[in-house]
Amino acid sequence: MLARQRQELILDAVRTTGGARVSELVERLGVSDMTVRRDIEVLATRGLVTRVHGGATAAGSSVDEPGFAAKSGLHTAAKQAIAAAAAALIEPGASVALSAGTTTHAVASALLTVPRLTVVTNSLRVAEVLHESPRDDLTVVLTGGERTPSDALVGPVAVAALRQLHVDWLLMGVHGMDAEAGFTTPNLVEAETNRALVASARRVAVVADNSKWGVVGLSTIATLDEVDVVVTDAGLDEEARKILESSCGRLVLAS
Repeated sequence: MLARQRQELILDAVRTTGGARVSELVERLGVSDMTVRRDIEVLATRGLVTRVHGGATAAGSSVDEPGFAAKSGLHTAAKQAIAAAAAALIEPGASVALSAGTTTHAVASALLTVPRLTVVTNSLRVAEVLHESPRDDLTVVLTGGERTPSDALVGPVAVAALRQLHVDWLLMGVHGMDAEAGFTTPNLVEAETNRALVASARRVAVVADNSKWGVVGLSTIATLDEVDVVVTDAGLDEEARKILESSCGRLVLAS
């Protein structure tokens, strides 16, 4: 395969999913790690992709925020497995905060099996799932705020509400996770609100599928060592596992 053909395939993979890891491209193209990295460098120089740790993302993806509908059909099996593993962390009678996102939306459904919960969320989608439950032992607190493309409520109203609250757990979705940048989002206002969520919680668990590794959003929510648990899927590569195991409190791989 010619270099131009490889680069076109890499670009197509990045544009289709928003990002691609070197390890995935090596397997798909049947070439060396170094060859893939050189091709990514060529595409990055042309402004077609953005180089990140372990792979490449679509050019401008550090500030582009896909809507909820665009993300809801991606990696659904992994999200369901992650949701079940995250719900298993929560004890009956706990207070739990859920951030916005398609993974936390799946977590909301999984939490319906846990008795006597109080759930705080800045996600309209999460609140909808919980409000539709017939349970009478479930309390839902929805923050106010301005709505983002991911159906999060953000801004000073949301932050002010969260500063008054204290929860046992935060289960937080992220746009990207990276060894150097930590856990990130492309939305500056959502980053501020998520930092308020982090500050409100005794324990923080990030819920994110393996495609988020190596993706870097515009703003950091938390560094790796500020998170107690990362719940992801078994597709996470070995290098990323080692980094998370050494930096975070605990790594849970959902099968």
